[in-house]
Amino acid sequence: MSDHEHDANSHSEMPHATYREYMVGFWVSVVLTVIPFWLVLADVLDNKGLAIFYVCALGLVQMVVHMVYFLHMNTRAEEGWLIMSLAFTLLLVVIAIAGSIWIMFHLDHNMMPGMMDAGRALP
Repeated sequence: MSDHEHDANSHSEMPHATYREYMVGFWVSVVLTVIPFWLVLADVLDNKGLAIFYVCALGLVQMVVHMVYFLHMNTRAEEGWLIMSLAFTLLLVVIAIAGSIWIMFHLDHNMMPGMMDAGRALP
């Protein structure tokens, strides 16, 4: 195979980021990391549930920043199959987590009183 054929079949449609784009992604990631540390260490929020919500929300935003700036995921890359595979992966993760929580809740709810001590009662 000649060099020309190899170049024609290469991934030329893949987006190439510039130094500026990488630096923007880096600094946005740094800011999105510093804000949750500041919220928790400076005890800015009195409500712990609200603090957990903000930390998780900023973590999700940071995941999107990483996917866009560093993994170059968008709807045009590979004709949208990257986004489709990401959506499928997220669906599987949500099903696995929700199913695990559901099973643990029902195991706890259906546990008979004294069942935890039954194993210790054996001589």
